[in-house]
Amino acid sequence: MQTTLLMGSLLVAAALSAAEPAPIAIHSRHVLDVKSGTSSDEYIIVRGDRIASVAKTPPAGARVIDLGDATVVPGFIDCHVHLLFDWSDLSATGWLRLTAGQRTLWGLRNAQEYLHNGFTTLRDAGEGDMSYGQVALRDAFAKGWFDGPRLSVAGIPISTTGGHADMDLLAPDFRTPPTPNIADTPDQVRIAARHDLKYGVDWVKMMGTGGVTDPLSDFNTQEMSDEMFRAAVEVVHRAHRRVMVHAEGTDGIKAAVRAGVDTIEHGTMLDEEGAKLMAERGTWLVPTLETFQRGIEIGLSQGQEPVMLEKTKAILKYQQKAFDYALKYRVKIAFGLDDEPRVVAREFDALVKAGLTPLQALQAATINAAELLQMSSDVGSLEPGHYADVVALDGDPLRDIKSTANVVFVMKGGKVILSPVAK
Repeated sequence: MQTTLLMGSLLVAAALSAAEPAPIAIHSRHVLDVKSGTSSDEYIIVRGDRIASVAKTPPAGARVIDLGDATVVPGFIDCHVHLLFDWSDLSATGWLRLTAGQRTLWGLRNAQEYLHNGFTTLRDAGEGDMSYGQVALRDAFAKGWFDGPRLSVAGIPISTTGGHADMDLLAPDFRTPPTPNIADTPDQVRIAARHDLKYGVDWVKMMGTGGVTDPLSDFNTQEMSDEMFRAAVEVVHRAHRRVMVHAEGTDGIKAAVRAGVDTIEHGTMLDEEGAKLMAERGTWLVPTLETFQRGIEIGLSQGQEPVMLEKTKAILKYQQKAFDYALKYRVKIAFGLDDEPRVVAREFDALVKAGLTPLQALQAATINAAELLQMSSDVGSLEPGHYADVVALDGDPLRDIKSTANVVFVMKGGKVILSPVAK
């Protein structure tokens, strides 16, 4: 009997061993530790979708992917994207020319472009899509239906009437149907937030001030009252979700922070008092520097309208001073593009030109962004137990941050997405 049991156990063990795929060993002479800024000759051992270990030699039987002198970094994280957007049409009414299906397909295309640029995790910062295509994409990527970054998503940005996300931009005698994101009182904010939560968002976004890329709002103006901010925080935090706020103007930034929101998006007119307040409260800043800078380059092409261009020129004058205040008070900063994915590496360059070191810019898109998303135990660094999100760059980003544009290898969750070698 004992002999029979022993034989059976050995056969089961042999079968399990045969069924278990060989580990993958990703080798580079420059594996970068984004926490310390040091790099070393290492093998990243991948089993399934996770990093099993980081070692000096590969295990027996491992499939080795040798990346030579490429710099290996964790998969990047962008905390401010708009996936469902057709970035070739920047006009105020471009969204009116897209069906819900077309928006979702744009989302799939944009998400996969981010992935091929080394961004394995994204936070969608809100969409004007009543069908919540970003939620559908998040769930489809999580189920493995398509290759795509892992997503954390906001819903339809809550806006006052005439505010930055009021999507009725037509003449009053050609009005579009009312949308569920319009709120002019604290109770209406609660209803709009609950609508988003009902349909499965991770974040509720508020338009705290006017913006740049619309023909109606004034970016100086605080659009949401203090009570409206507090109403959103109350409802959303009780649901164990989080609140992000578009805030350009000084007053709106400070009101949102005092109300207890989790992140400020843009913060382009942040003053010293506001920066100090953000630091004290631990509020994150996602500055999106590049998108305003490139807006001037684009000019009136790609459908950008004259009023938008003039607002871009006006607000850009405040950007550097605001960022200086954020650095002075050590406000927590995470990477966010708010532009089309093909230019995503430009935000690294913009952050460095504004005052971050190359390592700090990389940290903004790795360990900082992971912390903002409350995903530090899964992403943001190359550690055992983390998802095997591995990116290789041709060049050294600590010497030249522009090498972040030279992505030669991408693995997301143990699956090779882009490789210079045979898969």
